[in-house]
Amino acid sequence: MQLSTLWRQSSAFRMGVSISVATGLYGISFGALGVAAGLSVWQTCALSLLMFTGGSQFAFVGVVAGGGAGVAALGAASLLGVRNAVYGMQMAALLGPKGFARLLSAQLTIDESAATALGQADKTEQQRGFWTAGVGVYVLWNLFTAAGALLGNALGDPSRWGLDGAAVAAFLGLLWPRLQGREPIALAVAAAAVAMLAVPMVPPGIPILIAAVLGGVWGYCTRSSGRAPSAAGGAA
Repeated sequence: MQLSTLWRQSSAFRMGVSISVATGLYGISFGALGVAAGLSVWQTCALSLLMFTGGSQFAFVGVVAGGGAGVAALGAASLLGVRNAVYGMQMAALLGPKGFARLLSAQLTIDESAATALGQADKTEQQRGFWTAGVGVYVLWNLFTAAGALLGNALGDPSRWGLDGAAVAAFLGLLWPRLQGREPIALAVAAAAVAMLAVPMVPPGIPILIAAVLGGVWGYCTRSSGRAPSAAGGAA
């Protein structure tokens, strides 16, 4: 099927392409922030190629920019990436990939590809939406990460341009849309308070891990009490 025909006939394809462009462009920010945090251009690009989940990547460079150890940065990124494992189980049941496609789909399972697939009613459209968004975001995110990293590297000292604090601002930008309702707002405030109190007492990078543990305990207690899970998990 030609691309023009596919664009006219497939809502999943149109959605996947649109999401890919919008998300991919944001990779410029990550690339610039990665080098501003002290990573090399190649290290920044490797994070996008291998880790490939925006929230985790921004958390990683945020911890590194704050002087945290690599273990703390990896821990924070891993905790935020747990949701992709849940998406992976959903996508495996929904799409049923086999062989190499199963391995590739695991790498491409992110918020955008899962949402595009789940937003379709037809089985064929679900598969088309997942692969369009997954491959599209992966290609464009990595291209724009490289562009941003090269640009950030050319700018020199990040503090001259205010980039030294931009990783935190970018992460807050990802968090803000999820704060809908009193419970997620309360959790975000509690986690922020705990992290701020921990800052003078523990090494850099550890406060965000403590806040993440608080989010996990909060979610467990909410589930145990019989209340329906809310967007608080996403806010954590």
